[in-house]
Amino acid sequence: MEVLTTSEMERADRLTIAAGTPGFSLMLSAGQAVAEAAMDLVEEGPILVICGPGNNGGDGFVAAAELAAQGREVSVILMCERDALQGDAASAAKGWKYPVLPFNPQAIGKPALIIDALFGAGLSRAVSGEPHDMIAAINANGAKVLAVDLPSGINGTTAAVMGIAVRATETVTFFRKKPAHLLLPARINCGRVRVADIGIDPQVLAEIKPQAFENVPEIWHKQFPVPRIDGHKYARGHVLAVSGDISATGAARMAARAALRAGAGLATLASPRDALAVNATALTAVMVRPVDTPIEFGDLLGDRRYNTCIIGPGAGIGERTRDFVHTALAAQRHLVLDADALTSFADAPERLFEQIRGTTAPEVVLTPHEGEFPRLFSDLSNKHPGRSKLERVRDAAARCGAVVLLKGADTTVAAPDGRATIAANAPPWLATAGAGDVLSGIIAGLLAQGVPAFEAASIGVWMHGEAGTEAGPGLIAEDLTETLPAVFRRIYDAFGIAY
Repeated sequence: MEVLTTSEMERADRLTIAAGTPGFSLMLSAGQAVAEAAMDLVEEGPILVICGPGNNGGDGFVAAAELAAQGREVSVILMCERDALQGDAASAAKGWKYPVLPFNPQAIGKPALIIDALFGAGLSRAVSGEPHDMIAAINANGAKVLAVDLPSGINGTTAAVMGIAVRATETVTFFRKKPAHLLLPARINCGRVRVADIGIDPQVLAEIKPQAFENVPEIWHKQFPVPRIDGHKYARGHVLAVSGDISATGAARMAARAALRAGAGLATLASPRDALAVNATALTAVMVRPVDTPIEFGDLLGDRRYNTCIIGPGAGIGERTRDFVHTALAAQRHLVLDADALTSFADAPERLFEQIRGTTAPEVVLTPHEGEFPRLFSDLSNKHPGRSKLERVRDAAARCGAVVLLKGADTTVAAPDGRATIAANAPPWLATAGAGDVLSGIIAGLLAQGVPAFEAASIGVWMHGEAGTEAGPGLIAEDLTETLPAVFRRIYDAFGIAY
């Protein structure tokens, strides 16, 4: 569940070795795990192992020897001379009693499986020359590919493709995943990811103190809100969503309805008077109140039962929306800011950040996509090749003092204290108009029930992805609220919650 950067994983290795486990024992276990994965991938046919000069290549040599011992037809290509290998990799190479083939793309032939043990996760410069040609040949070969730790050409921490990278069918990694196993574009190159136990004691995590996690229920299930048998709707919070004008009302309605589906006891739409009839006609369980000005909005928030606000979906860009945000923050309400609310502060994001940082009581979540994110954090855009999505979102959260959720197939959530989750469960058909509005509503519904912002955002992202999978191909945003009950049942069943 924890996600370790390359340096954190190296530290886990060092701590394990310092505690008495020889490094070569870890390599033997890693190589055996690779061999097992290879046997699962291809039941017959020749296997080619392409080894680099480091420990990744050592894992490859161990796997080759293990596969040969099991009667498989195996050959090895080595990037360097055997006598150039050092340390554990040299020891592993001694276990391979057969010749090695020259480091030449023509030596690949037509194997059933290629094991990529060329480069490790710490690659920090662009691949060029002969390794570039070898990776290109692997990708063009047509054989299944099993990557050791990470596909060669991927930076394990930033998830960047360093010029060119192997496209693997499956990747076997060790102890814990790295950011590149979850973040794009690297995740595409990894294929299926298998995590193998190679003898690293999980207790090393207490010293490493990782703050990044894969977004799965085991991370946040203790914060998941379960209604009490003696509870009532007001105990589950009241969400107030701000509607746009008559031409842009649907987004806020979807958000408000999603808040109810996520468990909020009540939801109300603050509607301009010119859109009141449209909104009232389209809604049933969601209530509607006439609100045209920030002053009227503030008056409505005089009722403390409105404990959470959603501002942004269809709200319109400009001073009116900015004033609504300032009003909600001044009223100390939990707050989800999305879409137009974020863009409304593009000219002066620090005004928003200052008020958020100065407001200690409420929970605030910002939910930009990649187009909106640089409007608030222009120096943290995705144009910087050396900065991962995880690093950018963490920096943004620390700067603004709120939880930041950067949407995408690898939606990443970060808190100002550095905690972060990366999701990998969003289906591609979730990229459709209005899906983000539903996500905002789910998060607001969780906030309304008292879930802290970081957990509410992480839970919301996971549930949103699962709802998309439940709906299936062809979904539209309105389908997501209809599939949420099935997602709830899945969570309840997984953790033995009665319903």
